[in-house]
Amino acid sequence: MKTVTIALIGGGYAAFLHANGYAKVHGVRVRLKTIVDIDVEKVQEFAKKYGIEQVTANFDEVLQDDEIDVIDIVTPPHLHIKFALKALKAGKHVICEKPLTGYFGEADDEKPIGMKVSKAKMYETVLKEIEEAREIVKSSNRMFMYAENYIYCPSIVKAAEIIRSKKSKLLFMKGEESLRGSSSPVAGMWEKTGGGSLIRMGCHPLSGVLWLKQVEAQARNEEISVTSVTADMGNIGKTLTAHEKRHLTSNPIDVEDFSNVTITFSDGTKAVVMASDNVLGGVKNYVEIYANDGAIMCNITPADNLKTYFLDQDGLDDVYFSEMQPEKTGWNPVFVADEILRGYTFELQEFAECAAYGRKPLSDIDLAYETTKVIYAAYLSASEGRKVTF
Repeated sequence: MKTVTIALIGGGYAAFLHANGYAKVHGVRVRLKTIVDIDVEKVQEFAKKYGIEQVTANFDEVLQDDEIDVIDIVTPPHLHIKFALKALKAGKHVICEKPLTGYFGEADDEKPIGMKVSKAKMYETVLKEIEEAREIVKSSNRMFMYAENYIYCPSIVKAAEIIRSKKSKLLFMKGEESLRGSSSPVAGMWEKTGGGSLIRMGCHPLSGVLWLKQVEAQARNEEISVTSVTADMGNIGKTLTAHEKRHLTSNPIDVEDFSNVTITFSDGTKAVVMASDNVLGGVKNYVEIYANDGAIMCNITPADNLKTYFLDQDGLDDVYFSEMQPEKTGWNPVFVADEILRGYTFELQEFAECAAYGRKPLSDIDLAYETTKVIYAAYLSASEGRKVTF
């Protein structure tokens, strides 16, 4: 059995998801050797819980460690592409959380950048950056694994199997990820997140529909690409009084809290992706597929395999029901095997196998590139009120 030695870069929530996923990997030995975080004290307990051997604040230290095979980047988004390229150049395989990158501001930008910097400038800057990054990845002999969990959701994987078998023509797809607002204090700041609801949440169903379209193209021996993007966005939360907004946690400063994106493919088919910070009832994740010979409903969360009804919450403080669903009284759809249904378990299983055996991942630089390109084309479209064509 091969051993893959990994360094986790970042100690936030995404690090928890990845470490939890690695604990379930089978067939490959996963050694979590190092975790890198600027707050060394904060991650000591985390390291102890997941058997991580050492903690450091020095990123360059893990690049120089010959035992480390994989650099797993779960930092805030503005560090993703910088750390990924540095790791590749150091001869390491890379796992990179979404999004690949974004526009986080330049020295001479007026702030807040989400209101003051033109989306045309953002689009041109990001497009140039991701094109350069893709060339670096393609010329490297190391692997870039894009941590887009939607690609590894069992429902999406099964849908792909069906599409390959039937060679269906996907006429229209619709995907959404919405919730009641982020728990992150910086989620409303463009310079920290590279955008709002679309890049933070909508990137998931967007990657899902883009990937499924490529599954169709391969099954039918066709070439299909995105030809245009049309988007509408807004800040719905600003229409509410403080009292009316009491159940929502979003605090957008210069980002959108609602986005709706229409994608047109080169074969004339369409996809719509939505994301909102104004949806109560827990995190909503799905992809709907309407083909020439059938329909496939990928309901990721909330699932309906377990429902509960309680009149009080006594004894339930430490019981996880669902993300972004604070109340446990009344009827609730409880997330069962959440890390499996949302793809995290199979994602880390594949990445460990890819690093061990040199297999190309399902989610790679091409998907990261295309997703980022469409996201910033959508920002440009919404800001200028026009269709953006490629």
